[in-house]
Amino acid sequence: MTQELIYIQNKIYEIRRQRVMLDFDLAEMYQVETKNLNLSVKRNIKRFPSDFMFQLTNEEWDNLRLQIETSKRGGRRYLPYAFTEQGVAMLSGLLNSDIAIEMNIRTCGTKTHCRQTSSANRFSYGRTKQRIVSN
Repeated sequence: MTQELIYIQNKIYEIRRQRVMLDFDLAEMYQVETKNLNLSVKRNIKRFPSDFMFQLTNEEWDNLRLQIETSKRGGRRYLPYAFTEQGVAMLSGLLNSDIAIEMNIRTCGTKTHCRQTSSANRFSYGRTKQRIVSN
């Protein structure tokens, strides 16, 4: 795996049984400020239904902050937004910059790789389980 693939995979979290990327990670990847990214979303909120984007609860953010070692000091006034795969695609279309397009392609490639790896693991697990049951 390339460093870039690992970098993007490390920015994908599972929250509410969905794989998502957080607004501040996407802003960093797209080389924009988080507040500008969120402002663009708010100006186009009809493009982001709840299955594309949602705001984390205090409890979700506290739990996640422990995992990603983010301090409480400074920075955020608001809880982060989480974007599903469809939300990331919509966001990169909305930002419409060369960096956004490039990052969308890379992110989609990473998610495809994750799905393929996950499917291979499920297939392997299914075959193992089948062998155990058969014996």
